[in-house]
Parts: sequence; structure tokens; C-alpha cells
Amino acid sequence: MAIESPSPKNLSLYPAIDLKAGECVRLLHGKMNEATVYNSDPAAQARLFADDGFTRLHIVDLDGAFSGNAENHRAVKAILDTDPKWCQLGGGIRTMQAVEGWLNAGIDRVILGTAAVKDPSFVKAAAKAFPEQVAVGIDAENGRVKIAGWAEDGSADVLEIAKRFEDVGVGAMIYTDITRDGALSGVNVDATAALAESISIPVIASGGVSGVEDIKNLSASPSIEGVIIGRALYDGRLSPIEAVSASKRL
Repeated sequence: MAIESPSPKNLSLYPAIDLKAGECVRLLHGKMNEATVYNSDPAAQARLFADDGFTRLHIVDLDGAFSGNAENHRAVKAILDTDPKWCQLGGGIRTMQAVEGWLNAGIDRVILGTAAVKDPSFVKAAAKAFPEQVAVGIDAENGRVKIAGWAEDGSADVLEIAKRFEDVGVGAMIYTDITRDGALSGVNVDATAALAESISIPVIASGGVSGVEDIKNLSASPSIEGVIIGRALYDGRLSPIEAVSASKRL
């Protein structure tokens, strides 16, 4: 039985498909040389998530995040061919042509990360051209922003970057704590909630989900819009039924 799309009152759930060399992987602390392959067929993984009842997908082209190009274009297109209900894509999207191309291809929202630091005027222009269809990805380590697949220091703090994009049409802010990503060490709820309470843009938590308690803790913070879930789902530490139940806000 399909899980209904979460209402605005509930925590939105975004199962993650991270792509490296055409395969579905999870990284530890964002390190490309510490990747675990979970499915060599990303389209099949998308279908599994759909069968589990999830109505949203979070897709990242990891290779593209480093190169600035759509390195996993074929895998993303294969996922889109499964006709997902709703999906967002990040990794290497740094031109208006790329933004428009992916939205026309069927992606519902694109995520701009490196561009948010290096070219904020482009991000603002994209958000103005495609309201609510552009998200800003902020990946941070100890409060400092990282870019280019987390390989470079963005020389800014999280709130400084986030404040740049108030009232320009950005649909969401995705905040990733790099120190927790892929480590199953628990979400940084406090930092995520602090960011969400400081800006008007909806904030999505990412990095460190280890089980149902993380979903409950995030749900208890009404300022947080959603959460991206990766390794905990793949490893079976969190079941889809548990996740949906814990995402309910009364």
C-alpha cells in the first residue's frame, strides 16, 4: 500500500540515491574512496523505494559534484524512466542550461551547492526563473561550508550562506553535517533546527540518520521540513513503516 505524500504538518521523507560511476552508493563522511555499493542498478533502487511507499527521492550525482558536469546522466535518466512521483537532484548543476535541462527532463527540484558559494547571483536568477524548483545545498563541517563535493573550503559559515537566499524564491535549504554523513551517528538536530529557526526557507536535514529515534527527534522540531535518509534504510536499521510513523506530527 502506497504511503501518502506527507502533509505540511508532517516531516517529509527523502530516501537518498547517491550515484558514483553509475551505481547506487553511500559514502562515509563524503569520502569518495570510502564508498559502499548498495545497488548496481539505480533504477531498480528507485523502484524499491517506490514499492516501500516513498513518494519522494533525493538523487545526488557524486561524480558531478567534483567535476561540475552531469557524470551520471544515464543513471539519472534511468531513474526518471521509472516515473517517480517526485524527485530532487544535486551534484554538478552549475549553469542555467543544466537547471532548465533537468527540470524539463522531469526532475522536480534541482539542488545548487557549490554555486551557492561561488556564484550566488546565478542561484538567485535560477530561483527567480523557476520559483520553488531550486534548493540550496549547504554542506558543513564544524559550522564551515564545504563545496565541490566537500573537497574545498567555502570560506563561509552556514548562516551567512543561507541568509543570501532569503526571499528570492528558493524552495528549500538542505543542510548536511559532513561529520555525521554516512556514519549512522545521529542527526545534528540542534544545528539543523537553529538554522531553520533563523531563516524563512524550509530546511531539510541530511547526514547521520541512524534509526527511528532520529526521525522522532526531527519530527519534534516543527521548524524542520524534512529529512534525507540513506544508509539507515539500506542497512535495514530503519524500516519504511517506522520512518513514516515517526514522521507524523499531531
